[in-house]
Amino acid sequence: MDQDRITQLLQDFKQDRVSLEQALEKLRQLPFEDLHYAKVDHHRSIRQGFPEVVFAEGKSEAQIEGIIEALLKQGHNILTTRLSADKYKSLEGRWAGMEYHPLARVMLIRHKEIKPLHGLVLVATAGTSDIGVAEEAALTAEMMGSKVQRLYDVGVAGIHRLLAYRSCLEQADVIIAVAGMEGALPSIAAGLTDKPVLAVPTSIGYGASFEGLSALLAMLNSCANGVAVFNIDNGFGAGYFASRLIKQMNRFSDNR
Repeated sequence: MDQDRITQLLQDFKQDRVSLEQALEKLRQLPFEDLHYAKVDHHRSIRQGFPEVVFAEGKSEAQIEGIIEALLKQGHNILTTRLSADKYKSLEGRWAGMEYHPLARVMLIRHKEIKPLHGLVLVATAGTSDIGVAEEAALTAEMMGSKVQRLYDVGVAGIHRLLAYRSCLEQADVIIAVAGMEGALPSIAAGLTDKPVLAVPTSIGYGASFEGLSALLAMLNSCANGVAVFNIDNGFGAGYFASRLIKQMNRFSDNR
């Protein structure tokens, strides 16, 4: 339940469109709903500005379905991450408006209009193999209202490709740089612009990349300023944080 729905509920009660018992029943589930296997946090959109996100990995199809059903009943949009194609097939057609993005392993349900934020998030990848993680970031940011531009396969193996799109770096408000292998793209992006760069290492690489650990350490040791590093393959975390930055920029601009 979000602020708009609470406001409407209070107005309905005030004007006798709902009874006291009906209003109390709706408010009773406001903090969280106990499904036994999950405590669904309906209060999160009020505290954080975005409803609870469903992390599907490790959950059964029945658990995923129950959590999504509880969120939809409260009018929330649905963002489900790490949802395998097999699990999606078992859920396909269950709700209207389901969108599945297999490369990102993300499922969306746009239950209500998303309020757009003013600002641009640029999602860039070093290679084509990094696009799955990048799409998780991009789709997350878009669901939170951010305008997203994608710039893929512009890594340091051919730095001229990134330099050809330098105007994209300048136009962005926040840059998400996704890279495996040696993880150099975030440092290059941060060295070229004054924009905050959110670095996401991926598990893409040969044996000595240690499933993304090499890229993670490289990003943590960047000599470029303005780089914040996220966990390996955590596109969701970067997309969420980018939209929080954009939202704070909007609030600062509105209060000036």
